[in-house]
Formats: sequence, structure tokens, C-alpha cells
Amino acid sequence: MNITHIETIPIRIQKKPSLAIVSSLGSNRNSSTFVIVKIFTDEGIIGLGEVSCDPVWSGEDYVTSSHYIKNIFAPLLIGKDPTEIERLTIKISNAIVGNPFTKSALEMALWDIFGKSVGLPVYRLLGGPVRDFVATKFSVSGTEPKKAAEIAAWAVSIGFQAMKVKVGLEPETDILRVRAVREAIGEKIKLGVDANGGWSPSTAIQTIQRLSEFDIQFVEQPVPALDVAWLADVRSQIDLPIMADESVFNLQDAMTVVKAKAADVISVYVGKGGGLGSARKIAAVAEAAGLTCTVGSNMEMGIASSAMIHLAMSTPGINPSQIPCDIIGPFYYEESILCQDLPIKGGEARPFERPGLGVELDEDKVNHYRVK
Repeated sequence: MNITHIETIPIRIQKKPSLAIVSSLGSNRNSSTFVIVKIFTDEGIIGLGEVSCDPVWSGEDYVTSSHYIKNIFAPLLIGKDPTEIERLTIKISNAIVGNPFTKSALEMALWDIFGKSVGLPVYRLLGGPVRDFVATKFSVSGTEPKKAAEIAAWAVSIGFQAMKVKVGLEPETDILRVRAVREAIGEKIKLGVDANGGWSPSTAIQTIQRLSEFDIQFVEQPVPALDVAWLADVRSQIDLPIMADESVFNLQDAMTVVKAKAADVISVYVGKGGGLGSARKIAAVAEAAGLTCTVGSNMEMGIASSAMIHLAMSTPGINPSQIPCDIIGPFYYEESILCQDLPIKGGEARPFERPGLGVELDEDKVNHYRVK
């Protein structure tokens, strides 16, 4: 089996205004742009991938992503066996610097082809399940406290047993927001906070100490990713588990965080690290060092979210029972482009048992939301 050609389809999907995320990185736009990737083979099997285009995260947008796939990656992949995933991933990784979400879309499409060719879901190709389902948490916007509390209460009403609140904007308001959310959800719901690097080290230490009264389970990326020593400094003075997110994009970043003793938890992404394989390697490094991992989110849609579920189902170093995963992107959009919604209910995510990633595109919706 060989790759014959690769198609990219940029789409733009509206977000639900009531759930729009505000964080220290800024306010989310009213819509998100993605690139749907289709890898075609000479046996008629088509692999699906998804690029989450957010320049704030990785500098990628739908124009650059489509350009690199057409002009850099496609010439490397056409004519090659798509089931030789590790070999092709090396070629993809070495072709250009950065652009991890674009690279990950190609890799997840290769896994989709492999699974379809052998009649197995991707998580079984990765070694099979290490858990029965993936616990997920909801992300509450860094909006004014009353609205944040209303969003959190709604999330609990649809079954979520864990959530995180965006902080890192202004310490006093951060504290009021977390207080309001805790009062709205009660004592039994797991609660963490995510600063997206919005605090200085001294502000982080002072604010986290004040937040501890609300039974916080973790603090995600309290300081900017510019210097891992800042993260290590906060961790050394705080009793709560510290999670590295923006500080870890690749395997080398993970090693740096481990050596600096800068975190207790690492947030791994299918997209941020460049693919399922890279995410699993990061999780293995963390596990060997005695850290745990969870799966983070860039508000992906259905294809990438499915890949995230397959990753979490099959990776021992990821521990959703301790820190539930952020496989929540589909909740934030007005419409899905899949024929069938992902099995995410009551704060629990499960993979489709169909071959590959298990997802099928609604081509009418894809055409409707295509960026003209």
C-alpha cells in the first residue's frame, strides 16, 4: 500500500458564546480554524487528521499549515507505505522546524490508515487498553466570578466530576473566581486551576497559597515557560502538585523539566508534541521519573479529540484517575463535522471500536464550513 496524494481542507467553526474561554493568553475568538487532512492510498483507504490552528500556541495558521503540507510534507510522503509510521514520522519531524500541530495531523492520519488496513482501532495498535474509560475534566473560563460559577454548575449538571478554572489574570479576581466555582460545585468535585503562565513566580507563590483553602488538586503552568527555573522555584515552595503545560512541547522539554524537578505532572498533547508517538515518549519519560501525565487540549474538534482518547486509553504513563484529561473541545463548538459525536458522556470518554480513529466526516458540513 502506498500514499497517492494528500488533501487539505481549511474550515472555520463557530464557538458557543456562553462557553468562550478567557485566559491569561487573551480572549478566544468567536470561531476556530482547523485544517482537515486526508491522506489517500492506492488501496482506497483514506486517513484523517486535524490541525488545530492557533498562532498563540505554535505560530501555525491554516495558510501556513496547508502550504507546508502541500509543498514540504506531501513530496516526502507520496509513494511511501503509510504503515511505516515511525520512519515517516522521522521524515516529517526533520523536514522543518516547529509546526507540531501540522505534523501531528499527518501522523494521526497515518495511524488512521494503519488501523483501517488491519481492522483495529488505534488504541489496540498502541498496545491495547490500560483502563476502561478516560476520565475528563471541564475547563471554566477566566470570566467574572458569577458567570464562571454558572458555567461550572452547568458542567456538573451534565456529569463532569472534575474541572479546572482559568486564572493568571488578576490575583484578587482569580481568588474570587475560584471561590465562586468551589461554592457552586460543592466539595466532592475535583478542582484545579490553570494560569497559562500568567503569574510571576512571586505572585504565583502568594496566590496559590491563598487558593489552597479551596481544596485545589493541581496548579497548571503557574509561570511563563521562558525559564524552567521559575517553575522549579514555585514547586519548591508550594505543597500542591504543579503541572507543566506550555513548558513541555517535546521530549527534550520533558527531560529539562524532569532534571530541574520543576513539575509533578506533565500535560501531553497529540498536537503539541507532533503526534501520538511523541506524546507516548514524553509520558514514558515522566513515568520513569516518577511524574504522572494527563492529556491537555487546544480545543480540538472531533478527529484530534478521538486521537487523544486513543492515546489516553493505551498509555500507562497517563493517569486520568488522578488528573482527568482535557478531552473537551467538541463541547465548545456550535457544530460537529463528524457523522457521529464522540462517546464523551458524564465526564467519561471512550474510543470508538471501529477501525482506525473510528471517525467519519460529514462531508456536507465540511463543505459548509470550508474557508473560501
